[in-house]
Amino acid sequence: MLIETPTIRPGTTESTNASATTATTAAPARRRHDDAPDTMALFGRLAGLTDGPERDAVRDELVTAWLPMAHRIAGRFRDRGESIEDLRQVAALGLVKAIDRFDPERGAFESYAVPTITGEVKRHFRDRMWALRVPRRVQELRNKVRVARRELTQSPGSPEPSVAAVAAHTGLTEDEVSAGMEALESFSTLSLDAELSAGDDGYSLADTLGAADASYDTVIDRESAKEGLRRLPERERAILYMRFFEDMTQSRIADHLGISQMHVSRLISRSCARVRDEAMGQRTVRRGSGRPVRT
Repeated sequence: MLIETPTIRPGTTESTNASATTATTAAPARRRHDDAPDTMALFGRLAGLTDGPERDAVRDELVTAWLPMAHRIAGRFRDRGESIEDLRQVAALGLVKAIDRFDPERGAFESYAVPTITGEVKRHFRDRMWALRVPRRVQELRNKVRVARRELTQSPGSPEPSVAAVAAHTGLTEDEVSAGMEALESFSTLSLDAELSAGDDGYSLADTLGAADASYDTVIDRESAKEGLRRLPERERAILYMRFFEDMTQSRIADHLGISQMHVSRLISRSCARVRDEAMGQRTVRRGSGRPVRT
């Protein structure tokens, strides 16, 4: 017995429906993530509560319900130099901010929370992961230069782009491009113990650093004492000059000035103490008199 089989022509309604049915069977509809719970009732309840224990309890319940999603987002940034535990902490902070700012009347929480949490993690990398603190403007230049260099070297065998080429591609000045290129190497630092030579006479980065020059302390001391010396009476300045610059003994100074050696000793001690006090900031001005006195 012959059974009539209907023929489905391409382009007909039956063909379209059949194709849709086949496609649906072959590729089931995409489902929501398992970490996206239905908490609209809790958000509605949270919006109607004032600060207090009950609101804190509802807020904690929401954080617990959505924490797996925050952990999933944090997992996207693994293997970038930060531990997954720290990334989860940052993502959890972003989740709390999203819960506090979310308005239930504006749609689904997931649509608001995902960019909020992702932005929090990206800010963490931008502001906390630099070994050397770089201004945000320079960080932005770094990102533009990095993207431009990648775009300019997409073709196999492309040479390393010059500063001028990157500037023309990004619209930045060559100075800005240079600053961005310098920042490319600032994300991590080199240890002072790092070996700079692989030979037997290898040396570390610390070996190349200069040592403190003791002469700087002498310059500071001289500059500090300069004003105090200028304020001394002319005879006391002359005594100090003869004693410390001409290397004269107190007896020779006394004979030169026609005074006793004991008086020279007292003048030297008094002058040195006065200059030292002024240099160390231990002198004040008596109110109303305008005369400096020792404290």
